[in-house]
Amino acid sequence: MELLAVPDVPEIREGDDLAALITDRFDLRPDDVVVVASTVVSKAEGRFADLADFPDGPRAREIAGRLADLTGDEKDPRFAQAVLEESTELLMEAPFLLTETKFGHVGVNAGIDRSNVPGHDLLLLPERPSESAARIREGLPHGNPVVVTDTSGRPFRHGQAAVAVGWDGMPGNRDWRGEHDRDGRELGVTVQCVVDELAGAANLVAGEGDGGKPVVVVRDWAFGDHDGHDSVFRDVDSDFVRQALRGWEFNDA
Repeated sequence: MELLAVPDVPEIREGDDLAALITDRFDLRPDDVVVVASTVVSKAEGRFADLADFPDGPRAREIAGRLADLTGDEKDPRFAQAVLEESTELLMEAPFLLTETKFGHVGVNAGIDRSNVPGHDLLLLPERPSESAARIREGLPHGNPVVVTDTSGRPFRHGQAAVAVGWDGMPGNRDWRGEHDRDGRELGVTVQCVVDELAGAANLVAGEGDGGKPVVVVRDWAFGDHDGHDSVFRDVDSDFVRQALRGWEFNDA
């Protein structure tokens, strides 16, 4: 498997055709998978915002005040308001905001970015990243699968890793259940989240900061002859961590 960064991707503006930008700069093969950072997808879709777009309400002021007390730094309640409006559920409000986005991803601050946003205060995640992936895929010469990624913290580990927030043209998971290991034992629980694994691998090449490369092509990788499905985001009934968080409160005493 090879990971190849698409060269010379410019600063993305609202309305830019990402598929055309990619194909102008890279000779795609039919079996390539295209991995695109959500940042450039959001910019192309005009997901810029300013703090003034989110007049703060009482709940946002309460959250910002508590976070300011915890950290010793002033917190803008308009940012808290933006997080609330981009979320369907607030899972934690201290010591940071952990939310479920409207498309099912759980992350800090609803994935709102405050860096690399020329002329604006905020960059919101794409509204429906899998639909964004489908639109990009439609413009690629071979209808290549597309994965849209974002970096995210992980429970029980330090540091961030890239994960898939949207995809099209391939299943999200590779299901090994019913297949057999080397000893002939039937696998009963193994479901491999290949879109997350591709996202993480691509991020090693994409990098972070001002030298980042937002589009990476995965070459010579194949899904293989396996069952697949798209149930990547857990529903509440099977998400025991989320259930536990609903009954937990941060103790800052």
